[in-house]
Amino acid sequence: MRFMNPQGYSKEKLATPSKEAIAELPPFDRLGLDRISLVNTAAQAREAYARLVDAPAWGFDTESKPTFQVGEASTGPHVLQLATPERAWVFQLHDPHCSAVAAELLALSGIDKAGFGLGDDKKRIVQKLGLEPQGVLELNTVFHQRGYRKDMGVKGAVAVLFNQRFIKSKKAATSNWANLRLTEAQLVYAANDAYAAIRVFNALS
Repeated sequence: MRFMNPQGYSKEKLATPSKEAIAELPPFDRLGLDRISLVNTAAQAREAYARLVDAPAWGFDTESKPTFQVGEASTGPHVLQLATPERAWVFQLHDPHCSAVAAELLALSGIDKAGFGLGDDKKRIVQKLGLEPQGVLELNTVFHQRGYRKDMGVKGAVAVLFNQRFIKSKKAATSNWANLRLTEAQLVYAANDAYAAIRVFNALS
């Protein structure tokens, strides 16, 4: 099964792939731990900045500890992930040095920061880091412009563009992102959300 590759803009309203159709596809080749850098010290943050600053675009996402009580306010984001087509960096924002470097990176103009469903991420970043991220590109908007009726999301986008199935762990998604020590499953989950976004961005470009 192959879905239409949205190379250009379209007046026709296109359907997003169904869960059933996506389930039949081969898996997307995710980043392994050897291509994921955890950033939770000042030295690691400086190294990440040096590696990221020369890239023209990043995949971008955040993770926050889930809230389960009615009226409970989120203290997130607790994790920021940025990715190039080669590597991903997962910043733990409890460390003030990492938060400061993350803020510097997000404030940079001239670098596209692409992701899915970023409205809530942007609001929380403004609240926690005190800045409005620059150059943020909502990939769902691009798909809407190209004729898709509903939000595509990372799973639908990977299916459309690469004819592959993007795997997301619900257990990792709802885990405690405020923990000082992230698990390997959390690192893989977080990094690949951003990695898939930069892959989709480049394919659309």
